Amino acid sequence: METELADQSVPREIRALVSNQPVVLRETLRAVTPFGGLAVFVAFLGKLSFIDKVRQHMPFRFASPNQIEPAVTLTAFLMSVLAGARRFAHSGLLRGDRALHALLGIARFPSDDTMRNLFRRFRMGDVHRLFDPLAQWMMERLPRREGGYTLDLDSTVFERYGRQEGSLKGHNPRKHGRPSHHPLLAVLAEAHFLLHGWLRSGNCASARGAVEFLKEALAQWSERQKIRLVRADSGFFEDKLLGFLEERSLSYIVVARMTRFIQREAQRVTHWRALDENYAVGQFHLQLCGWERERRFIVVRERERENRGTKGRKLLDVPGYTFRVLVTTRADAEEEIWRDYNRRADMENRIAELKHDLGADGFCLKQFFATEAAFQTILLLFNLLGEFQRAAALPNYRQPATLRTLVFTCGAILGRAGRRIVLHLSESWGGLKTRNPLIDSILQWQFPTSPKLESALAT
Repeated sequence: METELADQSVPREIRALVSNQPVVLRETLRAVTPFGGLAVFVAFLGKLSFIDKVRQHMPFRFASPNQIEPAVTLTAFLMSVLAGARRFAHSGLLRGDRALHALLGIARFPSDDTMRNLFRRFRMGDVHRLFDPLAQWMMERLPRREGGYTLDLDSTVFERYGRQEGSLKGHNPRKHGRPSHHPLLAVLAEAHFLLHGWLRSGNCASARGAVEFLKEALAQWSERQKIRLVRADSGFFEDKLLGFLEERSLSYIVVARMTRFIQREAQRVTHWRALDENYAVGQFHLQLCGWERERRFIVVRERERENRGTKGRKLLDVPGYTFRVLVTTRADAEEEIWRDYNRRADMENRIAELKHDLGADGFCLKQFFATEAAFQTILLLFNLLGEFQRAAALPNYRQPATLRTLVFTCGAILGRAGRRIVLHLSESWGGLKTRNPLIDSILQWQFPTSPKLESALAT
C-alpha cells in the first residue's frame, strides 16, 4: 500500500549509456515543447489572416460556447499533421503541449475525436463550400511566370484496411487485392502547387473522370495565368481527354499506351535521328480506331546496355532496343518534347511528400466525404508550405519533412515577462539566430498582385 501511495515524481538517477556518468531525472512544471520553431509558421499564417479566411468559409457554426470552434479544430488538425501526425490518434501528442497552445492562442487543444467529428459533418456540398474558395484564395498569390505554368496529371493509391465508403478493390501495385482509394491530382510543376485533387473509389481507372476533373480545375484557375503544357502518363491516353485538351487549345504531351497498332507503327519508323550512341528519335502520324483526328506521335529508341536499366517497351521485331512513344500537339523537335516530358518525373516527388511527409493516406474515416475533407485539408497544408517557403525567401524548395526537421522542430520553454507571453527557443537547436531572418522575410513579404487586377488597373 505504501508503494502505491509513493510520490512517483521523486527524482531518479540513471547512468549515461556510453560514459556511465550519473544522470538525474527531475520533473518540471514549466511548459516545454519540441515544436518551438512552429512560431515561424504561425507568423506566416497570421500574415495571411488564415484563421479569418477559414472562419469566413467554414460551413458549420456551433451554438454552444463549450464547443471548440470548427476553424480552430481544422487549424489544430493542420498543426498536428505539420508536427508529424499520420493518424488522427497521433494528434493526442499535442494535447498536453501548453507552450504550443499559447503560440496558437487557444485554451484547449481539440482531441482526436473532436477532429473526427468535425470531418464527419462534411457532405459533398460542404467540401466544395470550404475548400474551393480557399484554393482560389491560394491561387491569387502564385508568382507570375511569363511562359505560364506546366500542369501535370497523375493518380496514386491509398491502401485501406477495414470497411470505408469508396474503399474498393482495384489496381494496387504494392498489395494486390487490397481495397483502396485512388486519388487524382493536378500539380502546377514550377510552383510545386496542387491545383486540384479528387479522392476517388479504388476501382477507378487512372483517367476515370479526368475530363470533369480538369473542367473543375480550369474553372477554379480561370484566366489567372497561361497553362503552357499538360503532361500525363499512359493511364491518361484516351481520345476523350486528348480531344478535350485540343478543344481548350491546351498543348499536351501524353505517354501513348503501347497497343499493337502503336507498336506496329513504331516498328515501321525508318527515319531515325541519332542523339548520341544510345538514343535516337523518330515520329509518325496516326489516327487510331474511334479517334476523330490524326495525331502526332514521337518515338524514342534506346539501345539496351548491360548493367543499366532502360525505360520503355521491348518490341519482338526490333531486338536490342526499347521504345517509348509520346503523343503531342507540340510542333517542337522530337528530342525537345521528350526532354520536356521527362521533367514530369518531379510529380512523383509531390505524391511521395503527400504520403510519406504529411500522411495523406493515413487519415481515413468510414464516410467517404469525411475522408475527402481530411484529404483536402492536407492538400491545403501542402500549398501553404509551398507559399511559406516563397514568403520566407528560402533559396530552394524543401520537402515538408525537411522543413519539419530544420525549421519547425526546436526545443522551447513557455514563460512570461509581465503580462506578455514569452517563448524561449533553445539556442542549441538554432534558436532565433536561424529563425529571425525567416520571420523578417515573412513580415516584409508583399502579396503578388492578381493578373486580373493588374489588367483592370491598366485600363
